[in-house]
Amino acid sequence: MADTVPLQKRGPLRPSWTRARKARPQLILSRRPRCRLRILRWCGRRRLRRRLLQAQAAGADWREGGCPAPRAAAVVRPKTAAPSRPPSPPTSPTSDEDPVQGFSAGLPIPPLRPAGPGRGVLLLPVERGFTFSGICRLTCLYGQVQVFGFTISQGQPPQDVFSTYTHSRLTINAVPYSLPEKSKREMKKEARTLLKAHLNQDDRRWLMKNFSPLCSIVMLENLKTSTVNFINSHPGLSNVFLQESPTFQIGSEYFALRSIGIRKEKKKNGLRLTESFLSALEELVSVSCEEVDGCSVILVCGAQDVGKSTFNRYLINQLLNSISCVDYLECDLGQTEFTPPGCISLLNITEPVLGPPFTHQRTPQKMVYFGKSSCKSNYENYIEIIKYVFGSYKREAPLIVNTMGWVTDEGLLLLVDLIRLLSPSHVVQLSSGRSKFMPNLTPDYVDDTDGLYTRSKSKVRNRGFLLPEFADSLEFGDEDKESPVSFTGHQLICVQTDFAFRKTPRNRESHNRVFRDLAVLAYLGQLQPAAPKPLQPLNGLTPYQVPFNAVALRVIHADVAPTHILYALNASWVGLCKILDDVRGYVNGPILLAQTPICDCLGFGVCRGIDMEKRLFHILTPVPPEELRTVNCLLVGAISIPRCVLKNQHGHEGMIPYVTTDYNLGIPGSSEEIGARETEATPKEKEKQHPKAKFYRKSN
Repeated sequence: MADTVPLQKRGPLRPSWTRARKARPQLILSRRPRCRLRILRWCGRRRLRRRLLQAQAAGADWREGGCPAPRAAAVVRPKTAAPSRPPSPPTSPTSDEDPVQGFSAGLPIPPLRPAGPGRGVLLLPVERGFTFSGICRLTCLYGQVQVFGFTISQGQPPQDVFSTYTHSRLTINAVPYSLPEKSKREMKKEARTLLKAHLNQDDRRWLMKNFSPLCSIVMLENLKTSTVNFINSHPGLSNVFLQESPTFQIGSEYFALRSIGIRKEKKKNGLRLTESFLSALEELVSVSCEEVDGCSVILVCGAQDVGKSTFNRYLINQLLNSISCVDYLECDLGQTEFTPPGCISLLNITEPVLGPPFTHQRTPQKMVYFGKSSCKSNYENYIEIIKYVFGSYKREAPLIVNTMGWVTDEGLLLLVDLIRLLSPSHVVQLSSGRSKFMPNLTPDYVDDTDGLYTRSKSKVRNRGFLLPEFADSLEFGDEDKESPVSFTGHQLICVQTDFAFRKTPRNRESHNRVFRDLAVLAYLGQLQPAAPKPLQPLNGLTPYQVPFNAVALRVIHADVAPTHILYALNASWVGLCKILDDVRGYVNGPILLAQTPICDCLGFGVCRGIDMEKRLFHILTPVPPEELRTVNCLLVGAISIPRCVLKNQHGHEGMIPYVTTDYNLGIPGSSEEIGARETEATPKEKEKQHPKAKFYRKSN
């Protein structure tokens, strides 16, 4: 016995270790099963693959039928879609007890079931989400779901949802709803009755088999629109809405998703909303719905790429859950939400916003074409246009004001002027860990800071000085001239965001240019016939003929010689505007304007050609003819037609019209640098230029 060698401690036996690995909830092949798969013959592989696909279609783990899982694992992971312990429904829907309490919120989501060509039905347990990419038409058949903050209940009309690769993916979340005083059997009977008009008997049986209280059932259908088809027809843009990628899990769900035109995504690719983001939304919705002190004016500001547009869309959708409409004032020239770029507009939103800007182009109530994606060369005109557009706000609904991402130097001072001009009730200031530093725009900071055209409250109180030229040019009222800055105070709400951005300081400009091109393409997509009719090339559409003496011309962004004005107009993106002056008295044309007017813009078009013999402009535009009769001015700005439109002209061989390499960049107006107007001097720069005549003291 003394020579006996003590045995070394051994690990668990191989069968126990294998069972422990098989107890994992992931529906993938681990390393050892993959190695064992190589040893199997083709018939064994075929049986194993068929078994895996059948388990995926049933929504269960394929390993459950193999070897029994340990008891501890069996307690943690339920075997079926039903909860492990049957809950008792609450006695009353108005009870203080949470109706969701007692039902498991961690139920697995059954795979999407095909329900015909281009259709699929999805069953979502309570508080579970389905993240996807692509476009589809969503109909809530039973229960209640939420997409991008907008709640869709059963019986409501379907909604078109756009989850593109240019932005964060959207998620369909099942939200709790009031639980009626019914048993589970009665609830299933009610759901079966509602589903009878949409699904066949086999689909209804499958849904009832996986039915659980407080679940939601949605129908996803293939969506084709003329705008989406027009954007996809251009090279390089077909992957904006859906990207193909290899997958190793090919089953009934894969083919159902493919027929709909969507793809299942990981949850991390969806929106990541912080606590401050959600609390700010809750507070603003509560204040806007109460209307204690009138309609709220919410100004959203922040640096570039901090999520201002995402916050605005989410806030609009949240407000539309409670009220019928929301007003929206667009002050960001480069990244507009509902119109082509380069516009300042006021819109009344009545439908939810479930996609990026190029999927929901709307007709505004009031719009002015600024003509550039930045206001750095003309601050005064920018302020005047905002005053003109803001004058149409009737204060019958809450107003959301979107601002530029330029919050340094003159941009910050211009933002201070906007706050004083619009007098918002709430200022939402967004920031992130990657954004530039921006001081908190508290009421005290705004009161004590000079803007570009306004003075701080302390200087006004101390009988400060005013610039005479701007006191007259901004056209303040009599009361405003006595005290040109109204300090009503606002509530500052700071929001910290944490979005995943693909933009960097190096590629930001190229990304923004692509977004502007997509907005222009989406507007031109309105020229196409409604789907499923085939697309027509732009050079095959019939344009409107406009006589030379019927409209006045003006190039906004550069000084162009009168002899070259028609060259600048041809094949350009033009704003169709209405000025107060009567231009019908001129016999010959073209009629040139000496100054850029502040006038209503009714829409946009493309000058397809100019007939010098008949003296006609050929204009392509989706603006209806009854509105075109009032157009008497064409404005040409720095916003251009996307290059893919000019390069992708059908029916031409050899030289493409309007595309050439022999281009003289030295002609004034041929580029943004050559012939561009001088940058407007700010009031502080004018003070340095004229130090003796810069001020006048206010008289008592």
